[in-house]
Amino acid sequence: MKNFTKIIFVASTLFLALQSCESQKIVVNREVETTKDGKMLLGHQTKNQLLKEPYSEWFVKEHDEYAIDQKAITELKKEKLNSYNITMVMGTWCEDSHREVPRLFKILEAVGYPVNKINMIAVNRKKEAPNGEEGVYNIQKVPTIIVQKYGKEIGRIIESPSTGYLERDLVDILKKDNTSSKNLIK
Repeated sequence: MKNFTKIIFVASTLFLALQSCESQKIVVNREVETTKDGKMLLGHQTKNQLLKEPYSEWFVKEHDEYAIDQKAITELKKEKLNSYNITMVMGTWCEDSHREVPRLFKILEAVGYPVNKINMIAVNRKKEAPNGEEGVYNIQKVPTIIVQKYGKEIGRIIESPSTGYLERDLVDILKKDNTSSKNLIK
């Protein structure tokens, strides 16, 4: 009887642990319907979701019409943008996101940045994702583009680029990081 009790205890403990793991799964491409905004993406997203209706209406147009600063693209390649991690927090309801998110993807495509490496989190109007994915980033406005190296934030672009061009702001962030890295080596 003692062994049977132990088996039941172990089995129920494993069952509860598995249930806990199930609830921790990352939901990708979650979409909800709202009365104010119509369809809205929430949580972790992929570029493919933005290529579907109704998001493609603004994504494809802005992506295709944006003229990239080729000099900045050359500098991004030289500064090795691909060695950095990028997290983008955006809202499918937000006009600034409608403008900057497609532009960012076009820039990243031009430098050969792996699209599956982008951590894209869609939030609601309260700047919240369903599982609190945005919590560690202290998001006040969207879009917010965060550049990280070795898990440490080295810069961010909030709402719109300060230079008027995302690729130039990204160059500034990388140059600042590379300059400070070189100073540490001296």
